[in-house]
Amino acid sequence: MADAATPHAAEHPPYLAHHFSDIGQQFEAGSLGMWLFLVTEIMFFGGLFAGYAIYRHLFLKGFEEGSRLLNVRIGALNTAVLIGSSLTMALAVRAAQLNRRRALITCLILTMLLGLVFIGVKLNFEWSHDYEEHLVPGMGFSYPGANAPAIELFFCFYFFMTGLHALHMVIGLGIMVVFVWMASRGRFDGGFYSPIEVIGLYWHFVDIVWIFLFPLLYLVGGRY
Repeated sequence: MADAATPHAAEHPPYLAHHFSDIGQQFEAGSLGMWLFLVTEIMFFGGLFAGYAIYRHLFLKGFEEGSRLLNVRIGALNTAVLIGSSLTMALAVRAAQLNRRRALITCLILTMLLGLVFIGVKLNFEWSHDYEEHLVPGMGFSYPGANAPAIELFFCFYFFMTGLHALHMVIGLGIMVVFVWMASRGRFDGGFYSPIEVIGLYWHFVDIVWIFLFPLLYLVGGRY
């Protein structure tokens, strides 16, 4: 009986869902699901980018003046931080493929720390400064000059787009906390690492969105 059960256990490992015939099919289904989700996210952010482009064309001077109120150096710093987090995430995926549990956990934690640095810089050095300077739309916005309405519109886009980006980062960080716990329990190995690859795709997408946000918001006329 033990000999008969062994092949069955080998054919159906504990991480294989019952509705998949093998690990390859499960991996492909998970990757396809994430890619479909990312397509909807691309359409979502694409609509925001299109709206920003239209209003920037209509109120170019106001958007340029509003962009000069942002700090390009801080934006560039956060860009470097996110690029670093993409590297550590790629290393985490590779560690999972090679069944290197300690390296996987380390790289996931480093990715999370870099993500927290990004959000911390955003909160403490940008959004808080904008609030103190009365640049938050709908919260006592105040700016002298004829372009004030266009500048307020610029900051509407700025806070909405960067806020949604930060929300996506928080979601990704929450998922990684769970995956670190799972990795510490030995839930991933060289035969089952698709969840790490899927969260890697998500995190790289979040980073790419910022690569577009940085020039659109900061480099139109940002303050150096």
